[in-house]
Amino acid sequence: MAKKPDWSKEEQAVQAVQLAFDLSNDIQRAFRVSAALQDMTTADMVRKVLQLPYRKNRARPRLTITLRDEDFEVLAQKYELDPNDRAAIRQRVAGELQAFAKHYLTESDQ
Repeated sequence: MAKKPDWSKEEQAVQAVQLAFDLSNDIQRAFRVSAALQDMTTADMVRKVLQLPYRKNRARPRLTITLRDEDFEVLAQKYELDPNDRAAIRQRVAGELQAFAKHYLTESDQ
């Protein structure tokens, strides 16, 4: 007999309510910086401040960006790549972001 999938987490997610707060830039910056310094997401930082359960470490630490077709065209031209070769463009973008971070971290140490 086939085992039924466990939908309990999906059911919990459907029952969750997302809240948004209009706060000043300074307050938002304080949460983002504090979260980054503690290697947490901003949402987990808010949960920590409210003394709610939160993840101690990020599940998948990553940066995200939404790129339009026009953005791929610009990046392809910048890197002298085919605009349809999105894997190569993604690889070059990752390298550029890593170089920025390395330079930033080296500069801040001095």
